[in-house]
Amino acid sequence: MPFVQARATTSLFRGAAVTRLSSRGYCAFSYSLRRFLPRTSSSSSSSSSSSSPLRHRNLCSAFGPATGISERNMASSSAAAKRLEGKTILITGASSGIGRSTAREFARTNPNGNLRLIIAARRADSLEELAAEIRKETNGGVKVLPVKLDVSKADEIRGFVNGLPEEWRDIHVLVNNAGLVKGVAKAPEIDEQDMNIVFTTNVTGLINMTQAILPIFLKRPNGGQGDIINIGSIAGREPYPGGSVYCASKAAVRSFTESLRKELIATRIRVIEIDPGQVETEFSIVRFYGDKAKADAVYAGYDPLTPDDIAEIVVFTATRRENVVVAESLLYPNHQASALIMHRRTN
Repeated sequence: MPFVQARATTSLFRGAAVTRLSSRGYCAFSYSLRRFLPRTSSSSSSSSSSSSPLRHRNLCSAFGPATGISERNMASSSAAAKRLEGKTILITGASSGIGRSTAREFARTNPNGNLRLIIAARRADSLEELAAEIRKETNGGVKVLPVKLDVSKADEIRGFVNGLPEEWRDIHVLVNNAGLVKGVAKAPEIDEQDMNIVFTTNVTGLINMTQAILPIFLKRPNGGQGDIINIGSIAGREPYPGGSVYCASKAAVRSFTESLRKELIATRIRVIEIDPGQVETEFSIVRFYGDKAKADAVYAGYDPLTPDDIAEIVVFTATRRENVVVAESLLYPNHQASALIMHRRTN
């Protein structure tokens, strides 16, 4: 089970990070490493200044010249873009948070490769705004189709694929991102309506969406081909007080994902789960029924993950070679070690 501390590692998946390391012509990366090398003895102190450039050059040789790093990174970025060429990607819950960032990250990864993005959510106005942003940023290089969809309503999902324009129905990647939580009540005070909306969105909605798209994947050669990327949560691995219904819903997502992966073992369909820890989105605002002060208090003293952090991982998993399945990833910010163990700054 790969463990990813996102603050330390997710930026390495992006070309910009390595480019920034190598953009200084004189191997700034190795220069910073120099500080951790043993100091020269006092007898050689007179020559330490003159030897610094040589030591610097040796480090550049050891770790690869800046241009080499940049070239390798460009090749990696090019490969990721190429693997998205001509694909149609469907993202649920795309109007905000992780879904919105994921749509933008896919577009930025391949802005000129005949990429199609279907962005689905309940808020049509937010989807239209996102679509306009992506079209503007990519100069129209990425086609975007906003679709109003409530995944908690099975009837809407059943008619979803046939309701798409024909040229948009050949979907290659499904990102099951739509999800929510309501309240922090403990049994037996959990509101029945809250319980129902959490399960119909997080569990049956995800399963229904997967069942709607799977036939498209299964028609492809080699038993079928495509990516199903489910956004889970640390809550599905480690339940916590006040989150029993939400934790149960994400545990169900985890079990469904693992079962599906085993059921599709004879195909080329990749089943992927990404489990974030603390991420600052509208999640807490929804949990506290729109009370922003309570939502802000959840993140006070912390540096939580951002939706962009998770989006980078989503796109990374979708742009590996077809034979590589990043089956599951657990992402924490640096202040978190489990669902219940977090360090909050006091000043």
